[in-house]
Amino acid sequence: MNYLSVENISKHYGERTLFENVSFGINKDQKIAFIAKNGSGKTTIMNMLTGKDEPDSGQVVVRKDIKMAFLAQDNNLQDELTIEESIFASDNDTLKIIERYEKALQNPEDEEAYQKAFDDMDRHNAWDFETQYKQILFKLKLEDLKLKVKSLSGGQKKRLALAIILINRPDLLILDEPTNHLDLEMIEWLEDYFAKENITLFMVTHDRFFLERVCNEIIELDNGKIYQYKGNYSYYLQKKEERIASENASIDKAQNLFVKELAWMRRQPKARTTKSKSRQDDFYVIKEKAMSRRKENVLELEINMERMGSKIIEMVKLNKKFKDKTILNDFFYSFQRGERIGIIGKNGTGKSTFLNILTHTLQPDAGKVIIGDTIKIGYYTQSGINPKPGQKVIEVIKEYGEYIPLTKGKIISASQLLERFLFDSKKQYDYVEKLSGGELKRLYLCTVLIQNPNFLILDEPTNDLDIVTLNVLENFLLDYPGCLVVVSHDRYFMDKIVDHLFVFRGEGEVEDFPGNYSDWRIYEDSVEPIKEESSKEKVSWKEKQVKAGLTFNEQKEFQKIEREIKDLEAKKKEIEHIFATTELNHEEIDKKSSELQKIISDLESKEERWFELSLKME
Repeated sequence: MNYLSVENISKHYGERTLFENVSFGINKDQKIAFIAKNGSGKTTIMNMLTGKDEPDSGQVVVRKDIKMAFLAQDNNLQDELTIEESIFASDNDTLKIIERYEKALQNPEDEEAYQKAFDDMDRHNAWDFETQYKQILFKLKLEDLKLKVKSLSGGQKKRLALAIILINRPDLLILDEPTNHLDLEMIEWLEDYFAKENITLFMVTHDRFFLERVCNEIIELDNGKIYQYKGNYSYYLQKKEERIASENASIDKAQNLFVKELAWMRRQPKARTTKSKSRQDDFYVIKEKAMSRRKENVLELEINMERMGSKIIEMVKLNKKFKDKTILNDFFYSFQRGERIGIIGKNGTGKSTFLNILTHTLQPDAGKVIIGDTIKIGYYTQSGINPKPGQKVIEVIKEYGEYIPLTKGKIISASQLLERFLFDSKKQYDYVEKLSGGELKRLYLCTVLIQNPNFLILDEPTNDLDIVTLNVLENFLLDYPGCLVVVSHDRYFMDKIVDHLFVFRGEGEVEDFPGNYSDWRIYEDSVEPIKEESSKEKVSWKEKQVKAGLTFNEQKEFQKIEREIKDLEAKKKEIEHIFATTELNHEEIDKKSSELQKIISDLESKEERWFELSLKME
């Protein structure tokens, strides 16, 4: 059954054609992902599907008897309503029955009203519905139904808007970046929900794990044309590569034929026969095909990273609380060269607070953060870019200089740098407020990277970036030689980029996990709680296989010892260098000698333990 048809729609902005003659359909039970580069018309098409915008030509036809819902980036919730009132305000008969029953419970003296409400719940099978909607609220961490919308954070409002849509169970659900503002636990629950439910979806998302698990069809808008793939994300990648190879081969063939036909055209006299006129018409078709090579504007990232010394960043006995909520409890960590750390945890466990303490944006209650003299931090925050009113794109970059240094002594103009970040000469003179969400993120990323940081901190860098830009950013970060700290809910991104994780468990507990997100997910799924009321410890399946090598805890210990040995060796060299180059008095010599002896003793102890563990791995 067809729910919605897009028929030959086009959109132009002045001389710029966004897309032309685009057609596709959405049928019952399809779960479609819509993929396109930022600025190519994704949001415009989404707005046309939901009636917020109209095409210049063509039409969008929606089946009359279907119920459609749209989860946008912004919401239209009413500030003065509570969470519960917001849910009951939706146009749903079953919810009205549940609302009357909830009110009857609050007034038990009115037995007649209670009995009627109870009978209505029975007659309309509303009991199961009530259980389901309360489960949805629980999973999306919206249990306090008396909270007013105006007191909610941006993320809570997004989750409430999502909850209202899921509770109302529309026939067709249109979603714009549904995983933004959800923590990993919520995202995985939503994946399972969509994968199991018979619900028709059309969504824009950059979350490639989500695409892989939920979607059974992908529609791509590429260079103004629509391409459809009957499969998930892996299938799409394979078939797109085959399509582009086939298109390029066809263009190469047309170019060879064009050269021959061009020579024939130049030889022909002005008077033409019917036969030659037909060949002339064919020539222009061949010419158009030969000139249709894909315009692959590839984002290029290249920076001149500042030299990094031996001392990076040390976090010493950090403590942080907000009222009764503990964020950090005696946290210690010494960063090493080239470390790539991912930070995960539920919303509210302190991930962003940790980054703000790391960058001295926020002070800890106790402890200190010592930043090495050669360290230059680049901090990409969720708040994004903050342009001046009326500022143009190129003016944002020129604040850092007319010319920007790159690697190997090269320099580049502000305009050329913007072109590398996919802002053409016309776009560079647009006002910043006219940019799409993804373009704003790309411009902000540019401003962070041109400062040449050697310690890069990225807080949710993948939000609003298209998949093409994400792939380029991932490749850049894989080659980035500095230290990297990433907070992200994008599991695909984390798997490619990080070596180990800081897992924020809440109440000040931060676990250093040796592996990427998928490794951690396998570990979490395999642990079993010990069946004792007083114990909260977990046992890993890896720990049951001691004979196969190291246990999981020993693997963690092994990696930790390796880092500690590196740190101790660096401190040992530092003291030895002081002895070799600095004149010390007797007291200073005794002090440094004691320090050196302690370091040597610790090194011997840790190297001995490292050797024991390495023998078990053989």
